[in-house]
Amino acid sequence: MKELATKYDHKKVEEGKYKTWIDKKYFEAGDISKKPYSIVIPPPNVTGKLHLGHAWDTTLQDMIIRYKRMQGYDALWLPGMDHAGIATQAKVEARMREEGISRYDLGREKFLEKAWSWKEEYASIIRSQWEKLGLSLDYSKERFTLDEGLSEAVKTVFVTLYEKGLIYQGERIINWDPVQRTALSNIEVIHKEIEGHMYYFKYKVVETDETLVIATTRPETMFADQAIFVHPDDERYTHLIGKHAINPANGEALPIMADSYIDMSFGTAVMKCTPAHDPNDFALAKKYNLKMPICMNDDGTMNAMCGKYAGMDRFVCREALVKDFEDAGVVDHIETHMHQVGHSERSNAIVEPYLSKQWFVKMKPLAEAALANQQTDSKVNFVPGRFEKTFNQWMENIEDWCISRQLWWGHQVPAWYHKETGEVYVGKNPPADIENWKQDEDVLDTWFSSALWPFSTMGWPNTDSELFQRYFPTNTLVTGYDIIFFWVSRMIFQSLEFTQERPFKDVLIHGLIRDEQGRKMSKSLGNGVDPMDVIDEYGADTLRFFLTTNSAPGMDLRYIPEKLEASWNFINKIWNSARFVLMNIDEDMKYEDLSFDHLNLSDQWILNRLNEVIVSVDENMDKFEFVNVGSELYNFIWDDFCSWYIELSKVHLNSENANEKQATQNTLVYVLNAIVRLLHPFMPFVTEEIYQTIPHLEESICISSWPQVNHEFDNQTINDQFQYLIDIIKGIRNMRAQYVIKNAIEVAYSMQTKDSALEALLKDLAPYIYKLCHARCIGYNVETSQNVATEMIKGGNALIIELGDYIDLAAEKKKLEAELQKLAGEIKRCEGMLSNPNFVNKAPASKVEAEKEKLADYQSKYEAVQTKLGNM
Repeated sequence: MKELATKYDHKKVEEGKYKTWIDKKYFEAGDISKKPYSIVIPPPNVTGKLHLGHAWDTTLQDMIIRYKRMQGYDALWLPGMDHAGIATQAKVEARMREEGISRYDLGREKFLEKAWSWKEEYASIIRSQWEKLGLSLDYSKERFTLDEGLSEAVKTVFVTLYEKGLIYQGERIINWDPVQRTALSNIEVIHKEIEGHMYYFKYKVVETDETLVIATTRPETMFADQAIFVHPDDERYTHLIGKHAINPANGEALPIMADSYIDMSFGTAVMKCTPAHDPNDFALAKKYNLKMPICMNDDGTMNAMCGKYAGMDRFVCREALVKDFEDAGVVDHIETHMHQVGHSERSNAIVEPYLSKQWFVKMKPLAEAALANQQTDSKVNFVPGRFEKTFNQWMENIEDWCISRQLWWGHQVPAWYHKETGEVYVGKNPPADIENWKQDEDVLDTWFSSALWPFSTMGWPNTDSELFQRYFPTNTLVTGYDIIFFWVSRMIFQSLEFTQERPFKDVLIHGLIRDEQGRKMSKSLGNGVDPMDVIDEYGADTLRFFLTTNSAPGMDLRYIPEKLEASWNFINKIWNSARFVLMNIDEDMKYEDLSFDHLNLSDQWILNRLNEVIVSVDENMDKFEFVNVGSELYNFIWDDFCSWYIELSKVHLNSENANEKQATQNTLVYVLNAIVRLLHPFMPFVTEEIYQTIPHLEESICISSWPQVNHEFDNQTINDQFQYLIDIIKGIRNMRAQYVIKNAIEVAYSMQTKDSALEALLKDLAPYIYKLCHARCIGYNVETSQNVATEMIKGGNALIIELGDYIDLAAEKKKLEAELQKLAGEIKRCEGMLSNPNFVNKAPASKVEAEKEKLADYQSKYEAVQTKLGNM
């Protein structure tokens, strides 16, 4: 066995272990003699390095998979990454801009070469970060959302949905990102409150020469106006229905029409209709068969419809047009107001509602199937359960999904257009006479391919694939609540549609990581934390234990450095306890030779406590209550094992009785071996280091078995018995501290008890009490003087020490009386200051508060000294 270094050094402990684990193939699934258990990693985007949220998410998965592997499952944790269409393309284009080139300079093929190069660069970085975190991934099965197998799956799904009538092409008002020049789905739009304006403009009615005042927030779209609408019951305007008003932007006569959609209480109750630039106006235009011209280019500049404003940026055009209207007397008034405006999640550009021909998925039948499945025994189990409601509400109100994106990086839409006839062909393979066809240039939304992740990574559409047959459906998905809409819901409906199975049994939802003040981590606030920096300073094990034991399922996690340091201290405590065990056992001791024939009271207690801990840990691990697991293990290791058992074990380790000594040595090894295995899913590196130094069975803790309850160690009465020992030791220590009796002085104590059976137990406890407290028992129910110190212990029994034997009572009383007088003076001074209006009203609030705290402290101390004097 190797030795443990004197001090815990996370860098030395973590060095080289991961490579050994990979080389030994400990993480590779495929043992068909075992029951399968599978998790697929939420594939990180190849846009950049992993952040603290990724570290949290993946550590939770690693804990689950290590736990299941140790329980004897054939545990597969399948790794992979997402091409992240728009996000990655934005990063690649930003790098190219620094080089002074655009994707249009390169063309599609050359641009894709750069994108693949970016992917390889960042995939390599991500794998090195996975390694640093110690993630037990099966790299032999790694996938990428743009690899050949997943491309096959994507094409199969697209073609099948198209043939079922669930994918269609349509002209709709979509969210348009004029910087990335692509459509966005609703959930790729972030709404921010910004200051804007409501512009009220005058429109001349042609037939009557009256003036209508109409409000808009986007004057630049007026060039595409097609009508003016009023409510049919609005008596102010009914006489104008059927007439026309002049559009001040271009002089066109717009028909005045009526529809009950108009809100008579809002603004002037007259609305202009711009079908190609507003979703509500689009619906009205469809109803009344109005034209739908577009007045803007896809890069957010104005087109030829806009006359002298053509070529201007949309917001430059807005300013110029309003100024011209002011000069022409068209502006009635302008109101400033705050309003919610959609921004592109990736480019931060203000999103433009834009009429465009796109590909859509008809969502209603898919959503209904997913909702119906939640009423069956094969539902997806959300943890915590409240997030099922979030899922259901989303599915109940879902809109058709715009899946096409005007990008080059992604799965190109498997549709071709005939060059002469315009006929559309959709298929997994190009048409035979490909020279007559042109493929759709759009790519599919990133979420279209990642929605298939749990089964496409397993070899689907080849349903005979060994992976698919064995590991699908997967057991657990771990992800944040922020992507239930984006990803979780889509995996569920696609999996039900194409495999007739739920994609995973459980979905464990966690929150977001925030800073100490509860703020979301962001570049703009400068409060982000690089997990790799944390690992450099504290070690992966410390970071992992902190991340997984400080937040309940579904709740946000605050990054608090002090708690991180507490985790490091805990590991250091475990390290030192392991060194103690190693220093007190024989070098040639073997785990398989451990025997438990001569157990003493403390051995029996710690072994019974270990059984209780294993039961609790198993229960909470299976419920994903990792905070409870962390608390249980922390308290057991720090308090029961280190603070109590190790100290008590010294009585027997120094015993002349060989059997007694060996029983304690065996117990120390057995419990420590179980501890490191219980901790292994949380902190894999340090537990492997300790495991290799102490007697053990398997060659690595990674493939060791999970601790089991040994019912031979069950003991219904031992905890009660042991509580007497704890109470007596704490009582004697309290009395030593209270009456300043030095530890070097041996004290005699007696017990007042009505329980005759207690005497035999107290006799067994005596050696421990002497060792830990330098105190000996002089009997039970013995006569005592008036000058005693008393502590009540378990069962209403009294622990008594004759104070006159150890302290000069007269001197002690004098000292306490002097202390009482001093405290009384301080109390009088504080009360005087706090009753002085000049001080209370004029001094800084912090100073007044400090004085109040001082007064409370002095009063508390005064009462304690009075009690002490009373006892004497």
